Amino acid sequence: MTVQEKERPLSKSEVAISDEHSATIGPFEAAVEHLKREWQLYLMLLPMIIWFAVFLYKPMYGLQIAFKDYSIFRGIAGSPWVGLEHFETLFANDQFLRAIKNTITISALNLLFGFPAPIILALMFNEVLNASYKRTAQTIVYLPHFISSVIIAGIVITAFSPTAGIVNTVMGWFGLDPVYFLTQPEWFRPIFIGTGIWQEAGFGSIVFLAAIAGVNPSLYESAVVDGANRWQMMWKITIPSILPTILIMLIIRIGNIMEVSFELVILLYQPATYETADVVNTWIYRQGLQSGQYDLAAAAGLFNAIVAFVLVMTANTLSRRFSRTSLW
Repeated sequence: MTVQEKERPLSKSEVAISDEHSATIGPFEAAVEHLKREWQLYLMLLPMIIWFAVFLYKPMYGLQIAFKDYSIFRGIAGSPWVGLEHFETLFANDQFLRAIKNTITISALNLLFGFPAPIILALMFNEVLNASYKRTAQTIVYLPHFISSVIIAGIVITAFSPTAGIVNTVMGWFGLDPVYFLTQPEWFRPIFIGTGIWQEAGFGSIVFLAAIAGVNPSLYESAVVDGANRWQMMWKITIPSILPTILIMLIIRIGNIMEVSFELVILLYQPATYETADVVNTWIYRQGLQSGQYDLAAAAGLFNAIVAFVLVMTANTLSRRFSRTSLW
């Protein structure tokens, strides 16, 4: 058999015979035959399967810590079961309840202001006609994403410093007294959300720019013939065309609503701002690593994961029902 004969696609009759053969054998035998036929693809998939098994599924064994009186000396298997005792402790803890409230509030504000930012930025870039200016502007807004959160936090702390910060310097030009914003609980959320938008909006716009690039150009040509201006084309063609992408990204964002940026929060917050800045992840960090209450921290982490799972399932179901767009 020549190489050309070996690589030629199956004809309709051959596909029908193959399907008929698959129907006459059991599911296990069919799976084995499929594995033999496509073994190269599964071989390429193997490293990722191993990575998932080792780093994502194997650690799930440790989730039972949330239901045990865990001791590092006795280990997971040797620690006694306590049932839901740690969860009862969690919901009787005022600091944990405050952390949940702060997490939901910050995530809701971030969803309200942060999610539309990359969409708006992508629409603005799409309207820029000067290619050189467009590339330069994109490079500038993409750059903060690649800067470490430690450096970002340092820039924010310096900018809002009451002595040499640019913000207080400008306020001084207008005769206003300096304010140490990062010690004021009411200022933490605006600073945190604004910093997040500045850091991620540019990079996040890449997804929406790619979706815009996939819009059929003939739609714009027809709109021009009908006398539509650029604003009308954006509202009537561009946004409806990228709506499925927007919905998918929204579902993913809702699924991460309990995962407020841990690194940036822990670098910017301090005891004076715990009232509005302490989130579930930072509370878990203090209880687990600083206080050594691993079982209580595991219970909080499991609760966090369950809430995130319920949110993404709900968002996906609603999106599929009302827009026929979903992750699965």
